[in-house]
Amino acid sequence: MIRGTLGFRRSKDLAGKILRVQIACVLIACVIILVEGCFGFSDPSKPSQVVVSIEGLSVVVDAGDGSYDVQTENGGHSILRARVAAEINHKWVKSTDYPKHEIAQSNFEDALGHGQKITVISSGLPKLPDLAYTLAIYEGRGFGTIEANAENHTGNPITIQNIRNVEALGNPMINLGGPQNADRVLSDSFSEDWPPLQIYDLGKAPQGLHRAVGSQLIYNRESKKSLFVGALTSNRFLTIIHLQTQSSPAHAPDISSFTVDSTGTTEIQATDPESGLRDGPAENLIELNIPLPDGESVTSERVMFSAGGDYHSQLENYGSVTRELHHSRVSSDNLLGWWSWTAYYTKITQGTALTNAQWLAEHLRGLGYDYFHFDLGYGYSRSEYTTPNASQFPRGMLDLTHGICRLGLKVGVWTAPFEVGERAWIYEHHKDWLVHNAHGDPISIGDAEEVKGERLFVLDVTHPDAQEYLRQIYRTLVREWGVRYIKLDFMDNTAIEGYYHRPNTTALEAQRIGLEIIRKTVGEDVLLDKDGSPMLNPVGLVDEGRISQDTGHTFQRSKEAGPGIAARYYMHRNFFITDPDAFTVSRQLLEERTIEAPATLNEAQVSIALAAVSGGMFEIGDDLPTLGRDPERLALVKNPDLLAIAKLSQAAVPLDLMTYRDEDEQPSIFLLREDQRQSILAIFNWTERPSSHTFTLSDLKLTTGHSYKLVDSFAPDQPLAMEGETLRLDDQPAHSVKLIKIIDTSIPAAAPSIAFHVPMQAKIGEEIAFSSVASKDGVPPVAYHWDFGDGVVADGAAATHAYTAAGNYTVRFTAPGLDGKSAEQTFSIAVNGSVILALPRRYTETRQQFRERYLSPVVSVWRQSSAQEPRANEISRNVILGWPESWISISPISLPDTATVPPP
Repeated sequence: MIRGTLGFRRSKDLAGKILRVQIACVLIACVIILVEGCFGFSDPSKPSQVVVSIEGLSVVVDAGDGSYDVQTENGGHSILRARVAAEINHKWVKSTDYPKHEIAQSNFEDALGHGQKITVISSGLPKLPDLAYTLAIYEGRGFGTIEANAENHTGNPITIQNIRNVEALGNPMINLGGPQNADRVLSDSFSEDWPPLQIYDLGKAPQGLHRAVGSQLIYNRESKKSLFVGALTSNRFLTIIHLQTQSSPAHAPDISSFTVDSTGTTEIQATDPESGLRDGPAENLIELNIPLPDGESVTSERVMFSAGGDYHSQLENYGSVTRELHHSRVSSDNLLGWWSWTAYYTKITQGTALTNAQWLAEHLRGLGYDYFHFDLGYGYSRSEYTTPNASQFPRGMLDLTHGICRLGLKVGVWTAPFEVGERAWIYEHHKDWLVHNAHGDPISIGDAEEVKGERLFVLDVTHPDAQEYLRQIYRTLVREWGVRYIKLDFMDNTAIEGYYHRPNTTALEAQRIGLEIIRKTVGEDVLLDKDGSPMLNPVGLVDEGRISQDTGHTFQRSKEAGPGIAARYYMHRNFFITDPDAFTVSRQLLEERTIEAPATLNEAQVSIALAAVSGGMFEIGDDLPTLGRDPERLALVKNPDLLAIAKLSQAAVPLDLMTYRDEDEQPSIFLLREDQRQSILAIFNWTERPSSHTFTLSDLKLTTGHSYKLVDSFAPDQPLAMEGETLRLDDQPAHSVKLIKIIDTSIPAAAPSIAFHVPMQAKIGEEIAFSSVASKDGVPPVAYHWDFGDGVVADGAAATHAYTAAGNYTVRFTAPGLDGKSAEQTFSIAVNGSVILALPRRYTETRQQFRERYLSPVVSVWRQSSAQEPRANEISRNVILGWPESWISISPISLPDTATVPPP
């Protein structure tokens, strides 16, 4: 009994001890859970890192703090470790500040392809929105993307000023495998010249800040590795990249911070010397504030990143992805022609314009120069582009533009679509159509150059009446003046944050709205040229885009334009067809600033060769009769090699974009592979002293063991030859260019290979289509000619024709090729019978077409202003063309679904 009692007591005591231990274990577990909840410790059963890796590029997410790592290989070299962040209610919050990080990994597929992605949601701060981001790596594409967003679950509305995709951590912040003082940085600009694009060695940028808009490339000259970051979207925000360096006399510069932000344009407008807001009233510099109600989210722009050992491929990949994503308008032929700006600046007149048009048509149109471009000076005021400047065009523009068209030329005009001058009708009558500050005052963005002291303002393209006015202007230019090409300038200084008619519209949203209105108004066949604008935002709406600073009649102007043309080569036929600005080859001394002497022949060659290697628009910027009196200079615009480059419309690759020698000061070597047989090598000497270069076949991407013929395109009678497999160029003069045609004589010359679509039969009067498509792998054609066999001819890869009589016709097609041989083909077409015509019917337009064509301008101008106001009448007359007032006063509400349009 006693034993039993003792045993029972012992069992009871043991049970109590076990219970106390269990309770202690539970308490310890609770503490651990609480600690994990507070400090973000992960479950030991879960991995501390989440990794996705495809073809040499990896991203690794740290489950502990939610940061991510970009690596060149799975578990290999780490280039960048970073976190995301956001500026919320004017205070920054970092993803690593949050206690919880939910991570999900999955496969995906989208418009760019398929791959793997990681989504991270950082949460647990009750008064702040959750921060989330998605990292994706594409299979077979060699790049990844990152997109961040803020999700408001706080129960209260907040405001967002900035969403940061990348905030670098650690030391070094960017590790390319070589010393940081060997880094060289290419930072794209807000627009083509805000600020002028320069490539800087690390730390050499002003104040040590390498600030980029849109994209940045960092290249290490010792390791030959690079990191590229570039915005893929421009939906609401501007992507601004800050690479800040620090240095001391005793230490080389290193990177102290690196960030990639989706934000507004105010930082640029407040700091860039080109901005008219920088020195203006402080109330006109308005910080971006995006309201974010509870339960909603806001997303950053999508940013692409890539790393590796071929920076050219990284840039070209970025270009091609941009083309795919935004459906870039790059299918048209290249534009060759003349423009008035550097020939006359604002002093273009009716007489000088017509004289130059007649000269162009007579002497150069047959070579392909068939565009005639009026730049600033023809219009009365900014925003009044259909009101001619009677001081210089006393008979207006309508007869002049029609006369130029009759010469066989295509008319182009300059506009600044979103600027409004102080003398303009809008400013006089409708300040409510302008972007305002918080006080309700229109925001002035600087002064115009036509009239000293005239202030400029910004058109609010979210205002319905301003939209109708914009439609009226561009409709008149196209439908009445016959304009086929329109330059859209100064969209950088009008891209401002402000108070718009549509609340909470960002600067880039407003610009895109305006561009979409213009594109829809002018139609698909009119060429639009982006000038003065962020590079990405207009993609998909414009056909051409400026990529460099303004050129002019001095060598210095060409030198300043060179870095932009080199650095943005990958944009050609990816973002748009590039516009390198006009070349100037005459001895003119006309310039905004003083010129002590005319350009030498060498300097003229530099100007035209630089335009040619861009692959883009090829416009003459000289007074043509003056140029015509100088046969040596005129020969440059007729040079067959330069014309072939322009018509092929391919950008040359700047071989030394990030590796140029210090003594060369900037990229100077361009290589264009025209086809398998022929290449063009352009070597510029930007310096004040002679320069020498040596190239191997490998440097020039040429096949070893082949034989090559070299021709200097500017001096074909001067012999050039390879020394074995080396090309030496000694003592090239200062301010000059060598343009060398390299022909692989081991490959026989060939004609273009072309596929056709030509009908075999047709009826009398039937409009039939002819088309040709050249093989991308063959010799490129430089022209296309059709002879339809009935005395009618046409040029172009595609054409339409109708035969007026029955018979058997032989169509002859000819396409001269780059190698000097032509593709020739004949087709037989039997024309029998006639097209059966239906009974006469009245042409009708849809209600929407009728309103856009006739009523919208009237509603926006006549009904919003006094019908007796002279300027309103003048503008309206350009639209209504003398139509009876009874038609003008029709109420849009009473229109049927289709409206019959009577003859005038």
